[in-house]
Amino acid sequence: MPEYIVRYGAMRLMGLFQAPEGASFGPGSQVIIRTDRGQEMGTVLCEAEERTKSLVADQTNLGQGQILRLMTPQDAQELAVIHEEEKRKFPICLQYIERCGLSMRVIRVEQLFGGERIIVYYLAEQRVDFRELVKLLAREFQTRIEMRQIGVRDAARLLADYGDCGKPVCCNTHLIAIPPVSMRMAKLQKATLDPTKISGRCGRLKCCLRYEFPLYEAWHEKLPPIGAEVERSGERGRVVAVEPFSQQVWIEISGLGRRLVPAEDLKVLGDLKSVEAMEALGTESEGDLDSLSDA
Repeated sequence: MPEYIVRYGAMRLMGLFQAPEGASFGPGSQVIIRTDRGQEMGTVLCEAEERTKSLVADQTNLGQGQILRLMTPQDAQELAVIHEEEKRKFPICLQYIERCGLSMRVIRVEQLFGGERIIVYYLAEQRVDFRELVKLLAREFQTRIEMRQIGVRDAARLLADYGDCGKPVCCNTHLIAIPPVSMRMAKLQKATLDPTKISGRCGRLKCCLRYEFPLYEAWHEKLPPIGAEVERSGERGRVVAVEPFSQQVWIEISGLGRRLVPAEDLKVLGDLKSVEAMEALGTESEGDLDSLSDA
């Protein structure tokens, strides 16, 4: 049977789905699928070739299921009704949470296409005993209730629209998984360390800080670290700044000031590892901003 990679659900899950024998679906096709959660609507991304499956599986755990059929106009109308039902049920959930006195914030209510269950996504600082709440909601909606605690990044995936760049947020468009981002990535790229400018809609460090980080890391490996003693044409100096794009280094020479020279023209003196260790120690001491990091 042919297999396809399909995106589905409010959390933009991805799965490997078998199509009916002889059926063919193009990228972007809206389909009705059967997952381990129930019957849902999904979007075909591509045919599941071996290379595609390996690339996607490296970033996320692929769900599995079957493609039942191509979405029909009747299915689209039913889906629109379901979305309206989700909006109606959201304030009802809030009312029951208040009645139970629970400390939690509901982010979204998702009702599956087949009606097998309703999933309530929420934020909470601590574990919540929602057993009584589930009983009340199940009695109210006459279906299975699943409570799903999520983090702030996942909440942004459900709620956020556009980022500071003016484009739709990455977590709700092309990102398969949401990897951790550290303050070191911002420092290495010489990004501003103003938390208001390097934080995304979720309040954490922007995911885009990770995109070019491997390239910057490779560039920096070719440059002497700040503080290293170097020599050029018989002149000795100390590295005070680096320019990774141009592979040049600012060195300070006693009595002659600072000069910008190509890194390939420099000879590093002394123990380079000890200089790198001191630089790393200085980076780790800036703990006030590292609290924004995911890892």
